[in-house]
Amino acid sequence: MEATALRFATASRSLAAAARARGLEAPIFRSPPRLSGADRSIRRRADGGATVAVRVRERPWGAVVADMVEGVIVANRLRGSDAVRARTALWSAIEEGRSAAA
Repeated sequence: MEATALRFATASRSLAAAARARGLEAPIFRSPPRLSGADRSIRRRADGGATVAVRVRERPWGAVVADMVEGVIVANRLRGSDAVRARTALWSAIEEGRSAAA
């Protein structure tokens, strides 16, 4: 199934809220990446934040969300068990959003 702009926006809000709830920096999400051929890119901003760009077109929704979740992990420079805990919380936020929409 192809992801839509509305789903992307909803997932962006859910992930940003979940990141902030964990004390993490919520990156800005955008689509598509400026890098030709890239599925995901990250750009660090001068203010210390990050912009995560994800290609949505012609990709399975799960791949899009996975890139968004990993973007939060990379933007916050998480590793090891911190990354695992954050990843679990971010995926849970996506799942909660999906069940609330159903």
